[in-house]
Amino acid sequence: MRIFVTGGAGFVGSNLCERLLKAGHEVSAYDNLSAGSLDLLRDCTPNRNFRFVKADLLDLQKLETELRGHDVVFHLAANSDIQDGLRNPDTDFRLGTVATFNVLEGMRRSKVSKLVFSSSSVIYGEPAQIPTSEDYGPLLPISLYGASKLACEGLISAFCHNYGMQAWMFRFANICGRHGTHGAIVDFIRKLRADSTRLEILGDGKQAKPYLHVSECVDGMIHGWQHSSEPVNYFNLGCEGATSVSELARYVIAAAGLKNVAFEFTGGSRGWPGDVPQVRLDCSKMERIGWKARMTSSDAVQRAATELVEEFKCKQ
Repeated sequence: MRIFVTGGAGFVGSNLCERLLKAGHEVSAYDNLSAGSLDLLRDCTPNRNFRFVKADLLDLQKLETELRGHDVVFHLAANSDIQDGLRNPDTDFRLGTVATFNVLEGMRRSKVSKLVFSSSSVIYGEPAQIPTSEDYGPLLPISLYGASKLACEGLISAFCHNYGMQAWMFRFANICGRHGTHGAIVDFIRKLRADSTRLEILGDGKQAKPYLHVSECVDGMIHGWQHSSEPVNYFNLGCEGATSVSELARYVIAAAGLKNVAFEFTGGSRGWPGDVPQVRLDCSKMERIGWKARMTSSDAVQRAATELVEEFKCKQ
């Protein structure tokens, strides 16, 4: 198949492109490189079935042109800079909601009818149901990022209904692993490189969420896409267990071979405004179509910490 990946030079996107190429697909990665990097695609660029397009999703005309002839779109591009999203309230709207509208409109105009979308568990806000299933409601996100992802799901559902499209929406747990560009593990590694004697931890360190390794995130998306056939398909994508921020910090310190690192907590139950301190996902819907993560959250974090410490060493 001819597959179009938005955010293809980013964290999940680069891992996905590699996997799709190995499966024999033709892949076009579309990215403006504001957060991604061509270096993350170094294993893709030699492949004759791979094509990279440096362009912005806000350029609808360019997007429409590049989409033509593709069979399916994996839409992964979004704002990954939490602090920028807090400083500038329109960031997630432009880079999330408007960008997703452009993807859908570009697909409509270029007659591409299948979309796989990276949504997020943050659309649930702070749910009363723990673990949280896909049919929980009302959906009341507490971050602008979450509000944008929820708006995107609404747009996708409406486009599917009105224009004969088909969609697969995956509500991610926290994703970690090789090629990571953001998130707590990357943040901790950067802080420890600057000062290996102390580590600032946002909040009280007790925030706990499921961490899914990026390799299994890619596996789950592809499996769900290939094994569900409703006009609009939606799934939680996570794993067993949850890892606290303090536990995650200890895994990173161990992977870096450090000792006697002092933790400095900023305090409060949240890491930042809009942070959901406790997340647990009911992933039984994915299990019913034959997929379950092999790694627990702790397994994923330990593997990711080792991978990312090594990647950062290579950048020195």
